[in-house]
Amino acid sequence: MTFEFDWVDAFTDQIFGGNGCAVVHGGAGLPDDTCMAYVRETSLVECTFTGPSDVADIRVRYFLASREIPFAGHPTVATVVAMRRRGLISDGPLMLETAAGLIPVEVQGERVTMTQNAPVFGAQVDAALVAAVGGLEACDIIHPPQVVSTGLPFCVALLKDRATVERIKLNVAAMRTYAASMGQAGINVMEPFWVCLEGATDAGDTFSRLLMAPPSPAEDPFTGSATGCMASYLWAHGLIGKPTFTAEQGHGMGRAGQAQVEILGARDAITGVKVSGNGALVMSGHVFLG
Repeated sequence: MTFEFDWVDAFTDQIFGGNGCAVVHGGAGLPDDTCMAYVRETSLVECTFTGPSDVADIRVRYFLASREIPFAGHPTVATVVAMRRRGLISDGPLMLETAAGLIPVEVQGERVTMTQNAPVFGAQVDAALVAAVGGLEACDIIHPPQVVSTGLPFCVALLKDRATVERIKLNVAAMRTYAASMGQAGINVMEPFWVCLEGATDAGDTFSRLLMAPPSPAEDPFTGSATGCMASYLWAHGLIGKPTFTAEQGHGMGRAGQAQVEILGARDAITGVKVSGNGALVMSGHVFLG
């Protein structure tokens, strides 16, 4: 079976920056094993597979190398930019059907603004347990880590400075212990999302990293879904002074990415998170699956 695909770097306006995603148009009906094998073949963190929807403008499925996930941020940007470049959609509002629910999107050329779900705040996690995952000490974490989901759950860990974020090294054994400590919930929770209140550049307000366990690549260049979770966490706990800021990620990998973030609602009544970024088309072609 032949499908058209586009490879888009998201949260950047330059190719070879931000985070890449291959978008397989019309592939939403493919078997899970085929979708995961395709992700592994690309060596990307995630790929998307689109199809028709009865409840939205388009259905989007998101896959890691190891499993399907309900939602992801940079693949959402990539998918919309790919569709816009193909003339499948126009500027203006767009609704995506995802396994995490309906995601409203605004399109303006290669600029995409998604409104992520209202956050669900889960359990706070022992700082020592989380720190061990990154090869850190508990004192490197300056506020209690907590699981937050705006469509995909992440444990957000606020570190004391950028230097600490930069020296994280994933301890896979500690990651297994961390996941096991959450019981059944640990099956769906992603690796910890590490953040500090310093930008990688003068334009940034936060800098983050997401280190990943095999079979995924070792690090995610820019994590749009986790950025929404992180924003909700910082705003709800009074750790940032205003509900708008610029998030940066990927600079240490040579894949600088940036998003503009707006948290909607009061600190104790967040209704959603807008995450905006650009996308740059890298390549297009055909893929033969099946």
